[in-house]
Amino acid sequence: MNRRPSERELIELKGSEVPLTEFLDLFGERVRRPWNVYDIAKVLTEAGLATLPDFATCGVGDRVQIVALAVAVPSPRESEEAVEDEPLPSHALPRRLLVGDLPSARAGVRCVSATSALSQATYLMRHQGCEQVPVTTGMTAVHGVVTWRSLALMYERKREPTLENAMQQDSLPLGDVRDEFFACLSTLMEQGYLLVRGEDGALSGIVTPAHVVDRFESAARPFFLLGEIESLLRRWLGARLADEAIKAVQTNKKAERRSGRVEDLMFGDYVHLVDGEQTKTAMAQQADLNWATLQCESLDRAQFVRHLKEVKEIRNRIAHFDAEPLPPESMRELTAFAALLRDYVG
Repeated sequence: MNRRPSERELIELKGSEVPLTEFLDLFGERVRRPWNVYDIAKVLTEAGLATLPDFATCGVGDRVQIVALAVAVPSPRESEEAVEDEPLPSHALPRRLLVGDLPSARAGVRCVSATSALSQATYLMRHQGCEQVPVTTGMTAVHGVVTWRSLALMYERKREPTLENAMQQDSLPLGDVRDEFFACLSTLMEQGYLLVRGEDGALSGIVTPAHVVDRFESAARPFFLLGEIESLLRRWLGARLADEAIKAVQTNKKAERRSGRVEDLMFGDYVHLVDGEQTKTAMAQQADLNWATLQCESLDRAQFVRHLKEVKEIRNRIAHFDAEPLPPESMRELTAFAALLRDYVG
């Protein structure tokens, strides 16, 4: 979040409706990312406000109404500890995935003009790693695309090696950054690539199956790592701690509904089980007893709790799925903590 509007600024907007882009601009942001969504939501909550629909999950072109928090959330929970976690995958996943959500769709594209020599296109392919080279006029009129397949067909048909003969001209796979991604997926897989136009109609990028794999790997890997981390924590804590120790951290449930089952805990509850520095004295004392019961003398408790809190924060941030992947330092934190648990829990 590059700018923090004052509480007065925000309260003056209560009841108004603005485009999402204008709302994000209040915070000095242009797009939603896991870390700035988290920060913006926190500022809104502190001001007693929220948006309808939720700014974190609505469409890019939607308008949001700024309302009192009580209107947006009819039954708020009593404490921050009670709302710190939500199931993953989150209900906050976007309504739809657009072609423009893939980074390569907006990363630019190297083209040649219709009057260029074939050697200019093949140079880009051989030495610049371009597997598809569009032939355009002014980046808007697309005459064809030179690909390795179209080059092979030209030589198979014994045609003169010219740019016009070398390019694919029929049934060009063209999409728009505003198109739904899954509606274009069959074309992408059939053709092996998808040319993408930006909002201004000019070519803005190319999407290939490799880009799709990269995009979904970067989106899915944190979820799999978090799943593994939670599974290992449950196996370890559930095997060593008594039911009463588990019930002690189920403070978000009524007494008769505290199961004492580690499978029913939220991620923040794992922190409460072992954090001796938490503010509630009774829970801190119980955490000391829990740590002694776990018999993990080879682990530095302070470092372990710090890692656990970091993972909790990352988990809560990625609950708001975004086009941008997690920053490298967050991925390193998840990877390192999963490795620690693998080594220790087995």
